[in-house]
Amino acid sequence: MKCPKCTHQEDKVIDSRPCKDGAVIRRRRECLKCTHRFTTYEEIETENLRVTKRDGRYETFDRRKIHAGVAKACEKRPMSLSVIDKLVDEVVDELTKVHEREIPTTAIGEKIMAKLRRLDEVAYVRFASVYRKFRDIKEFVSEVQSFSLQ
Repeated sequence: MKCPKCTHQEDKVIDSRPCKDGAVIRRRRECLKCTHRFTTYEEIETENLRVTKRDGRYETFDRRKIHAGVAKACEKRPMSLSVIDKLVDEVVDELTKVHEREIPTTAIGEKIMAKLRRLDEVAYVRFASVYRKFRDIKEFVSEVQSFSLQ
């Protein structure tokens, strides 16, 4: 592992512990040259997992895209980063259990909306407005009304 401070290639692991319910291992490391300490995370690689887009194209699965979309929907809302991280972890775990190698974008979007709907109404409506691509205000109002009826 390259030291982020001096770029030396040799370090020693000071501490290792599981996090995110054992799905990730957090390691504290110390550079053998400059003694700078830094943290790395090790997780199972979602190998060859790809997303099927609405138009039939394929794209490599990237959990950062899910995180960015959820974070954008939750912007300026009373939701901590740890809650967003947990939501993304749950979505990815549930999707990878159901789908082998290809995940349709519709499954990703619906799963995110279901979780956001329970957490924060405003974040849900923000995400839904982008995901569902409302054509006009009537569709948007209809979605908001359906949310308030449940």
